[in-house]
Amino acid sequence: MVKNKKKIVILGSGFSAVECAKKLEREFGNEPEIELVMIGEDNFLLFTPMLPQVASGMIETRHIVFPIRTICKKTKFYEGRIKNIDPYGKLVTLWGTKDKRSISIHYDFLVVALGSETNFFGMADVEKNAYTLKTLNDAVMLRNRIIDMLEQAENETDPILRKSFLNFVVVGGGFAGIETAGELMDLLLDVQKYYPSIQKNDLKVIVLESLGEILPGFNKKLAEFAKKKLSEKGIDIQLNKAVTSFDGNEVTIKSLEQTSNDSTNLSEINSIFTKTMIWTAGITPVNTIKRSMFHTEKGKIVINDFLEVSKFPGVFAIGDCALFIDPITNKPFPSTAQVAEAQAKLAAKNLISLIKNSEKEKFVYHSKGQLAVIGKRTGIATIFGINISGFLAWLIWTNVYLSKIPTFDKKTRVYLDWVIDLFFDRDVSRLNYIKRETEKEYKLLDEVDDVW
Repeated sequence: MVKNKKKIVILGSGFSAVECAKKLEREFGNEPEIELVMIGEDNFLLFTPMLPQVASGMIETRHIVFPIRTICKKTKFYEGRIKNIDPYGKLVTLWGTKDKRSISIHYDFLVVALGSETNFFGMADVEKNAYTLKTLNDAVMLRNRIIDMLEQAENETDPILRKSFLNFVVVGGGFAGIETAGELMDLLLDVQKYYPSIQKNDLKVIVLESLGEILPGFNKKLAEFAKKKLSEKGIDIQLNKAVTSFDGNEVTIKSLEQTSNDSTNLSEINSIFTKTMIWTAGITPVNTIKRSMFHTEKGKIVINDFLEVSKFPGVFAIGDCALFIDPITNKPFPSTAQVAEAQAKLAAKNLISLIKNSEKEKFVYHSKGQLAVIGKRTGIATIFGINISGFLAWLIWTNVYLSKIPTFDKKTRVYLDWVIDLFFDRDVSRLNYIKRETEKEYKLLDEVDDVW
């Protein structure tokens, strides 16, 4: 056994966690005095940018998941949910379940990359009844729901009920919402021919955005191009509209209008009858971060220029759970995989510097561009300051994201899925998955801790 062995623990199994682990493996993978550990709820990396394409049936579910053990081969992996982080005792505790004990893992250095969860802004009825698109299960459940609504509408004689089956509401006009709306409309138009009583005009996809524009932060001309193309496909984009409730049958909406003095005036409350609302309107850090001993603002861990938690040397926070203010805009950086990846690389580099007693670097972010798909073989892109739209932008999107897929076999599978979609219709089989309830944090089934 190596004396004075140093243990680096990474919390999370998303983009930033995996990128950080891969860089640390390249540096320390063959050094016996350094141990790399990763703790994640899932034993795979989920390629979230392609979730809308899974929900629409373009890409097969298993083609966008990558087992951690196949891409981080020199990192010891624990599958589990984080119960507590003790930065004073340098311990991370995992929840116990009916099948396994709770354990505590000691660390010398820590990287917190726990990501985020869906933010429903305190609306319990929305949280209960809306569909989300954060996990693979979400994508499968949403696809099943869409097909089920078509099946029910095909034989429904009540016109009001039938309309509610065929109204699909997407809340949020950011990347996730716009890409989801485009893929959803493509799926509906592709399979509509299998339902003789449903006409194209019966299908309604409605996007509700509380701001006065879609794709905030994107080039305004490209955002307008996206809005125009989506409207041509039949998608109804409603701006300055905020959801106030959803009971599973009706979405209640309030209009937000800007008055002359720039204050928000609430006026006109209306509703949309629908059985399916997809919520993509916001994210919030996970509860583990919110109740931690770290200093937080708006639920995120406050970090310094080196991505380090100021009061706890050797503890880094990256990705959606970290608060880093852009010195140019004085606003937090957007919660994107591109930012998370850049932070992961620097956090790993600064960890290496700490261990080797060399100088750390400050985080300086340079955007490589922005990409979004807005439906079948149509996209928008800003690359090195150049704005591109249409088929070429979609082609760039496919190549960029293929390059990000970590394994060759999954690259091939995704590419073939796209090729197959060129020639064949999408499947309308509804898979009978049953969603199992997850273990609740308050339901502690084993309090016996082992320290590793």
